[in-house]
Amino acid sequence: MVALALMMVPLPRSMEARATTTPTFDALYEEHFDFVWRSLRRLGVAESQVDDAAQEVFVVVHRRLADFEGRSTAKTWLFGIALRVASDFRRWNRRKNQFDALPEDAAASGPSPDELASRREAARALDRCLDELPDERRAVFVLMELEELSAPEVSEALGVPLNTVYSRLRLARADFERAVAKHRRSAP
Repeated sequence: MVALALMMVPLPRSMEARATTTPTFDALYEEHFDFVWRSLRRLGVAESQVDDAAQEVFVVVHRRLADFEGRSTAKTWLFGIALRVASDFRRWNRRKNQFDALPEDAAASGPSPDELASRREAARALDRCLDELPDERRAVFVLMELEELSAPEVSEALGVPLNTVYSRLRLARADFERAVAKHRRSAP
């Protein structure tokens, strides 16, 4: 009887809203896995480690999902986690000085070897240009230019003021243009 009476007591508004807005782990995974994978790759995680980094992001999500308060969108919350995981993976790689393995799909059917090589070179060129950006500018550039998030969403995801987002984006664009010009000069 007491349990029934407790079930009838209305939840406080904040608890009620949180209970209805907290997404399930499966829904987050299904809806945002590709976004997390692309973000990790663009944030400098080595190609051979992106799957492991994505798994690490979702391990953190599973562990911290109960703490998600809904003050930000799920996408910006996930990017914040991915940003920290990417930083950890880059730091680990610098310490271990590891190299990427050969691509597994070299003998797979699909695009021609020339087309595949061209795509890989374009991706490597993008990665080299992104590597030249400072981390705080890189995060803003990736989110706004590549993932097409709005400035307020980026501000929320990174926990910085909106004007800082615009400033970092302006500087990141200039840095990226210099990196592209440098890459073009050095290309045969």
